[in-house]
Amino acid sequence: MNELYRTQDALNRRTFLKSATGLGLAALGLLENEAQARPGSPILGGGGGKVKRVIYLFQSGAPSQFELFDSKPTLEKYRGQNLPESIRKGQRLTTMTSGQSNFPTAPSSFGFKKHGQSGIELSDLWKHLPEVADELCVIRSMNTEAINHDPAITFFQTGSQLAGRPSIGAWLSYGLGTLNKDLPAYVVLTSKGSGRPDDQPLYDRLWGAGFLPTQHQGVKLRNSGDPVLYLSDPDGVDRGTRREMLDELGALNKLKLAQTGDPEIATRISQYELAFRMQASVPELADLSKESQATLEMYGPDVNRPGSYAHNCLLARRLCEKGVRFIQLFHMGWDHHGGLPNAIKGQLKDTDQATAALIKDLKQRGMLDDTLIVWGGEFGRTVYSQGALTMDNYGRDHHPRCFSIFMAGAGVKHGVTIGETDEFSYNIVKDPVSVHDLHATILHLLGVDHKKLTYPYQGRDFRLTDVYGELVKPILA
Repeated sequence: MNELYRTQDALNRRTFLKSATGLGLAALGLLENEAQARPGSPILGGGGGKVKRVIYLFQSGAPSQFELFDSKPTLEKYRGQNLPESIRKGQRLTTMTSGQSNFPTAPSSFGFKKHGQSGIELSDLWKHLPEVADELCVIRSMNTEAINHDPAITFFQTGSQLAGRPSIGAWLSYGLGTLNKDLPAYVVLTSKGSGRPDDQPLYDRLWGAGFLPTQHQGVKLRNSGDPVLYLSDPDGVDRGTRREMLDELGALNKLKLAQTGDPEIATRISQYELAFRMQASVPELADLSKESQATLEMYGPDVNRPGSYAHNCLLARRLCEKGVRFIQLFHMGWDHHGGLPNAIKGQLKDTDQATAALIKDLKQRGMLDDTLIVWGGEFGRTVYSQGALTMDNYGRDHHPRCFSIFMAGAGVKHGVTIGETDEFSYNIVKDPVSVHDLHATILHLLGVDHKKLTYPYQGRDFRLTDVYGELVKPILA
């Protein structure tokens, strides 16, 4: 009988090795290299990057560049006038305003000032961000292919407008591994702003693993109750009992893995073990009682409210300290088709102080030297008003042709602005930056050649940047 088992095991191994794809081989490696970074991987672009971790502050709904970053004082002389056909360059408007009879130019209700030694121009709406102006790298020439929220957000997260591709955090988890063993490599936090309370919800697929092994998908920390579902053991189950259960379950799963080579079984084993360790690490992470009063005050009055943007920004810093590779905050509420002047004030009240605090906090702890911060939404806003235009009330439609984001921290120049738009912030006139370019640059700063970070699926190699993407060299430090 023992000889029969040995023969069966040998056949299973031979069958697996003959039929295994790169996916199956990765499953075996997963068990040996779980929770370890992979500095020797061939995807690295020569000796590693300046960035160890990324905090991506995604502003869902599309903040208006006119009210925040891209000052256009000459627009006042065009107030209420129809957007010139010469600016549109014959483009057909296909968004919600396509049926309007005219497109009245809407100058911003807010002024701009230069800040810091660098003289970066920021809107007067920002009360706290100017304190870190010399840390900022503002890109005014972002552009995207998508014109509606869902495909545009999906494009920023996955490099494709079509759902189903791996998210940027999943690619980084797959390519670089993790810097810690007690928390996921990729963590997601969400908050809802006051600017547009009826904003559409976000979907878990935005931080999904797509066709990568599912261990690489983002783990969302919830805004109420236990940060992770089933974090606590059931009544009557202590840590020792739980450990025994996982050991026996792991042994069964490894037998099945040896038979089939299914990488999802390897993922299951890995995630059970990670969940066991998270039962100890996550409650400690969520406990802000050891933070100083000065730190809490720096992040603002909402910092102790779970689910607020301020609370999530402080959690992001704590996740950095724990070695989480990619941290993504999604803050909803920026979809200002009407009532923009008042609505955007609410968004800045939610986000301004905590954003500046996060940058200052990382810097004073010496962590900004190896952490990259990215702030931005999925597209920009139109120069013309959606609906009626008055001095203190207007809205703006979606605009993919140009918009602004900023970066701060490791690997990028500080106190600089790149890219220019025309007088109406309708077209880019200098240094365009696409979504693929941004992704390629983020990967480069992490030490990864975006052209080499590939994964075989359905007969071809896929990558985050598809067949596009150039480094944004003017921002590189």
